[in-house]
Amino acid sequence: MPLAFNTLNHGSVAFGFFNIDSDMLLLDRYFIFATEFCEYISSLDERHGKKALNISWHVYYIEDPEDIGDLMGAIHGVHYQGFIGEIYRQFPFPRRPEDFKQRPEGSKNRAIVEDLITRYAGHIKIPFTVDNKAQTIGIGIFKFSRTSFHELIKYVWRGGYPRWQDEVRPAYVLDMKKKIEQHKDVLFDGIYFED
Repeated sequence: MPLAFNTLNHGSVAFGFFNIDSDMLLLDRYFIFATEFCEYISSLDERHGKKALNISWHVYYIEDPEDIGDLMGAIHGVHYQGFIGEIYRQFPFPRRPEDFKQRPEGSKNRAIVEDLITRYAGHIKIPFTVDNKAQTIGIGIFKFSRTSFHELIKYVWRGGYPRWQDEVRPAYVLDMKKKIEQHKDVLFDGIYFED
């Protein structure tokens, strides 16, 4: 379930997993597979404390909010609009509340999710920027404080809300944490991963 995270320039913005059978994340109208998100974060260890960074991330972008869909309507099985509606037709919300856990094998459904999102979204490049002096991180149009950026990373580490099923994390998430902890870039100063 996406949660609200604070930005420095657009107030609160939704970020997170939106279906337990997929490893796709949303950031407002940007959509990115968690595998790529973790790979991008892992690659930041190669910066070695550079003062600034400006690279590109490849994401899907849904321009029209109606094409995104109605998450709560899809969860409750009453409104299957847009991309999220299509996802929930394929992968319905579990009947039993105790089954509501993010599945670590969600990447196995990637081909299905990619087929669905390409009907609604364009594939674009967005800037990812780091300004160590200002201690800000930009993802597309959104600017985050270092602390808020850490919260995005920790959300993925936890498996969002409701957390990873059986607390089992996919290899790409474990690899991201390992690289962050090994390289100690100033960008990651103060990040803490709880078990």
